[in-house]
Amino acid sequence: MVASLRLPSLAYLFTSPSAALGRRSKAVFRRAHHPRPPPTAGFSAQSTAAVPPATEERGGKQKSRGEDRAVTPRSQDFNAWYLDVIEHAELADYGPVRGTMVIRPYGYAIWEAIQDYLNVKFKETGHSNMYFPQLIPYSFIEKEASHVEGFSPELALVTIGGGKELEEKLVVRPTSETIVNHMFTQWIHSHRDLPLMINQWANVTRWEMRTKPFIRTLEFLWQEGHTAHATPEEAEKEALQMIDVYTKFAYEQAAIPVIAGRKSNIERFAGADRTYTIEAMMGDRKALQAGTSHNLGQNFSRAFGTQFTDENGNRQHVWQTSWAISTRFVGGIIMTHGDDAGLMLPPRLAPVQVIVILIYKKADEKSGVISAASSVKDALQSAGVKVKLDDSEQRTPGWKFNFWEMKGVPLRIEIGPRDVASGSVVVSRRDIPGKEGKVFGISMEPAVLEAYVKDKLDEIQSSLLQRAKLFRDRNILDVSSYDELKEAISQGKWARGPWSASDQDELRVKEETGATIRCFPFDQPEDIKTCLMTGNPASEVAIFAKSY
Repeated sequence: MVASLRLPSLAYLFTSPSAALGRRSKAVFRRAHHPRPPPTAGFSAQSTAAVPPATEERGGKQKSRGEDRAVTPRSQDFNAWYLDVIEHAELADYGPVRGTMVIRPYGYAIWEAIQDYLNVKFKETGHSNMYFPQLIPYSFIEKEASHVEGFSPELALVTIGGGKELEEKLVVRPTSETIVNHMFTQWIHSHRDLPLMINQWANVTRWEMRTKPFIRTLEFLWQEGHTAHATPEEAEKEALQMIDVYTKFAYEQAAIPVIAGRKSNIERFAGADRTYTIEAMMGDRKALQAGTSHNLGQNFSRAFGTQFTDENGNRQHVWQTSWAISTRFVGGIIMTHGDDAGLMLPPRLAPVQVIVILIYKKADEKSGVISAASSVKDALQSAGVKVKLDDSEQRTPGWKFNFWEMKGVPLRIEIGPRDVASGSVVVSRRDIPGKEGKVFGISMEPAVLEAYVKDKLDEIQSSLLQRAKLFRDRNILDVSSYDELKEAISQGKWARGPWSASDQDELRVKEETGATIRCFPFDQPEDIKTCLMTGNPASEVAIFAKSY
């Protein structure tokens, strides 16, 4: 039997490393992985009872899953557009329990591409993958509860097993700090056991009341890294190294120009000494906290008694970090690059980089077109390009064009009888719609076509990053007063300005504008400025924005 239970004073549980971790301290509660958005249709969680999977709610209406309808324009209703794209691009579907989702093969393939890149980087930086149990003794949760005040995470508890009441309730993993530290205490004895650096790819469960596919669901997928070190300097270096790994991933693979920086005292993970974050601007100009890295200091090691004997024979508590990215990043890719035609995937993360479409009308044209298309597909596949040949006969070429555009495939190759006769193909770019993005007469000769396709994929990757960066920069306003900050936020933009005010002043900004400090960027101006709130000297600028 699984029950939902609210527990007070368990800050660290929902402020562990995650793609959206940085948390508030003390009396202000914010969920760690998924800051709460307004309710969304279909994934509303006013109740977690099972709902019929054949219908979805949109703005109070229910529409049949089989109903053929166009994607809502982004400019008309960004949230409806987002849900439409997820459905029509076949990324995910609604689970039978409200607030859960089934990640479909195409959506999961994007997550696999993220995993493939990060897994290599984690191992290159000295981390080993392992796995911890999903069920955690409730006593572990109680053990840590006295150390962090002001949070009320929502947990899923198992109370019955094998038809009998359990002697001790079990928590369905909301995060792994407790069980990780329990095991670290058994594995770490001497300075020779350090550093200990592990990562796990896992699922976690959090009983969310407001949900949004990929951005926040009752269950989601992530990686969570945990490390233990002998010195505070090593822990700080590790925390910064991992936020740098996330930053490079966002820029180089996802084509998302994140802003990396440090969280404020209010926004940082309550169990951390410092929280570092990457903040991304979505297409509606809201901020998405896309990944975090925490320097935990000795907070958890003191709670669990995780100690080692140093080189001088003295007993010390280890210094720790934790860091994570989740399937929330898939939502970030959708909301950063997508348009009214659907997804627009960066080539390096696209499950299909090139789709080959056959165009013929007469039966005697079919074999020649199929033969040429198969040769093109084989040549590109041999060159390492992720290519798919759509040779299905149930749909027209025009329908296929729209379908694969919806799925965000970067390049489309069209082959018809005339192309076969001329030994060439037509290539269309997803990021440049219409005739402007279409090029005729590209040679089918393997060496020529392979070079052309790879060059265009690189161009598209770069174009998406530059487009997103231009959009971001146009929507960040530099402000020097609180009135200017309020005006920028009222326009739906981000505000960047000097800040040295108190935590109470920061809370006032949130209460009056709905915006929070997303981070103090690593990239800071050299000159000392005047705080926009107090008029006192300020050595840093902060970025304020409304967020998911």
